[in-house]
Amino acid sequence: MSLITVATCNLNQWALDFDGNLKRIKQSIFQAKAKGASYRLGPELEICGYGCEDHYLEQDTFLHCNESLALLLQTDLTNDILCDVGMPILHHGVRYNCRIFCLNQKILLIRPKLFLADDGNYRESRYFTPWKRAGSPLEEHLLPLALRRATGQKSVMFGIGAIATHDTMIASENCEELWTARAPHIEHFLAGVEIIGNGSASHHQLRKLDERIKLICGATAKCGGVYLYANQRGCDGGRLYFDGSSLIVVNGKVVAKAPQFSVRDVDVVTATVDLEDVRSFRASSASIREQASRTEAIPQVHVPDVALVYEWEGPNCSWEGCDQSEMGWGGRQRQQGLPTLPLDPSALCHSPEEECGLGPACWLWDYLRRSGGGGFLLPLSGGADSAAVAAIVGVMCHLVYEAVGREGGGEDDGEDVGKEDVRRDVRRVMGYAPDSNFIPESPQDIAHAVLHTVYMATSNSSTVTKARAAALAAQVGAFHYSLSIDSIVTAVLGVFKFVSGGRMPRYLSEGGTATEDLALQNIQARLRMVMAYLLAQLTPWIRGMGGVGSDNARGSRKVEVSRNFLLVLGSANVDEALRGYMTKYDCSSADLNPIGSISKGDLKKTLLWAADRFGYSTLAEVAVAPPTAELRPMEKASEGHRVGNGSGAGEEHSQIDEEDMGMSYAELGLYGRLRKIDRCGPVSMFLKLISAWPHLSPFVIAEKVKLFFRFYAINRHKMTTLTPAYHAEQYSPDDNRFDLRPFLYPVRWPRQFSMLDQLVARRGELREVPQSLKVQGLDA
Repeated sequence: MSLITVATCNLNQWALDFDGNLKRIKQSIFQAKAKGASYRLGPELEICGYGCEDHYLEQDTFLHCNESLALLLQTDLTNDILCDVGMPILHHGVRYNCRIFCLNQKILLIRPKLFLADDGNYRESRYFTPWKRAGSPLEEHLLPLALRRATGQKSVMFGIGAIATHDTMIASENCEELWTARAPHIEHFLAGVEIIGNGSASHHQLRKLDERIKLICGATAKCGGVYLYANQRGCDGGRLYFDGSSLIVVNGKVVAKAPQFSVRDVDVVTATVDLEDVRSFRASSASIREQASRTEAIPQVHVPDVALVYEWEGPNCSWEGCDQSEMGWGGRQRQQGLPTLPLDPSALCHSPEEECGLGPACWLWDYLRRSGGGGFLLPLSGGADSAAVAAIVGVMCHLVYEAVGREGGGEDDGEDVGKEDVRRDVRRVMGYAPDSNFIPESPQDIAHAVLHTVYMATSNSSTVTKARAAALAAQVGAFHYSLSIDSIVTAVLGVFKFVSGGRMPRYLSEGGTATEDLALQNIQARLRMVMAYLLAQLTPWIRGMGGVGSDNARGSRKVEVSRNFLLVLGSANVDEALRGYMTKYDCSSADLNPIGSISKGDLKKTLLWAADRFGYSTLAEVAVAPPTAELRPMEKASEGHRVGNGSGAGEEHSQIDEEDMGMSYAELGLYGRLRKIDRCGPVSMFLKLISAWPHLSPFVIAEKVKLFFRFYAINRHKMTTLTPAYHAEQYSPDDNRFDLRPFLYPVRWPRQFSMLDQLVARRGELREVPQSLKVQGLDA
């Protein structure tokens, strides 16, 4: 057997955190060497953090990247291990996104990215240029002063090539290249490369990991080979959460996988691979042999004195008489290693509801600890959306509690160092000195320190939602307020009465117009936002969260830390944003929104999952309750408007969200996917829905499409002020980074709707618009 131990990693890098990023890179190399690896792969642009965006246009970014690489190469960490590191490089005055192969404190090769990510959330061509001379010989790259001093090298090879050692050949692929129609790994494998590393920065998106795994497995199932995938993990400063899941795949089978979601900063996974399996796989296929024989050789950087592989001839194998190059570093470190077995394919991916709970929880933790905030303030209405956000923070507390552990925490083992890093973060967030011995006693212990919820009632609120909010806050462990804002609403309306000469708006049910009704709803919603920010600023003062400098009951000394503000959490879901069913500058306006790109359907499944997994039983009741804004006066109960079973059972609310919107959440999800993912305008959407909804007449479908696009156009301006939200869904309408469209539309869509009418007329169907499609007033 020709055995090699390879390592890949998840790193929680942070844009422009050069010291922290370098520390995590060093930890990953240390752990890889401790596990016997002779090749280590890291994520894309790991030295500076992927999300630097326009900071890539600054020379300072390149200066500090060069400094970091020089500091790494001045240590002995790269001795006896080939390290594949990601960073930006300025070559002949052009910025490139590159992989750097380092070995024994030297740089062997700089490999630029061939194809850039330029769709969806990505704008790489704004900062970098793709390398367009893939078939050319390697070029000379002159090193900057910091790297010349660190390595003693004046120049290194630059271009698309492979590292050829005594016993194998290794090359790289860079993130987006895996997803392209003509991915480089095919030519590399046919040219004799046995191991390919893909340093990536791939964000979490619901149901995306399965597709990613299929692509990576397919990369080696055709040609045979070893494929390592390293991904960044965490929030590195924006809306995206990079979801780790680093992989090692051999001949189409996953043999190692790092966690997708975690609050740890470094995860290293290794696998011992028998390269004879790769050689046998290739040699047994006539088509692979035929194509490989016609493939041009890839340019190579030769390091003939280096052996990454160790030959294992059985339990009686002896290394006596072998020199160091014959043994290989892996042989010196893991002489008894055996090939790693494939993992169970069914256990590789989380369910969508688990993804909705775990991903945003980790994103919130990164934002909280890195922002220096003292916790979160969440307006908790007792409805599904805010309950989901409370549950996600609860999940965050569980993940953190599991990561800190109750035992151990030494400095000799890399993983224990990672545990201690989490403990320091927890102590700071909870107001304790980082070097104290404090460890939280439960997830609720953490939640009570960091999560603050507030139920803001009006005369239109029900006792059912009030009871649910209080019960859920208690189960999660939050610090909870319950208050009435009627006096504030009355005061504001009193000012309006003075300005209007004594006129007062009325609800529709009281004889008012749709305009009056909507204005009365909006003032309640907007005043809740004002109150939420007031509490976010002053709750730390009320609770004395600035630190008191005295010993507490647990023997851990409180310390003066910056915990004098709370981050306000919003709770508007992606479907309501798409439709514009929200008040501009209400409680949808916040500092962060962990569910802003999650559909109502997925949220309800997440509520049931969290109720079962974490014992938040109130979530099960919330999940089955009809969504209601509770902004209009309650009317007498009617069939279909039953709400809840707990305190206040029988008290019903007549305002139901789906009736207000004129469309169901399921319909909204379909409209969203057709609009964004399938790139449909009104006509294309109508034609697709004719097939999808055979139970409806073309006339009704056309009216539904018109209704959606009318409200979408009227409310698009709200997307310009959306709270920064965790990106989870492909049809997110986020105007700031993802869904780039106008916010002033011709709301009557004259040409488009006229064509819809013509298509319906051809089918001989002209009828009166159904009452269910008539919506009173317009959203503001």
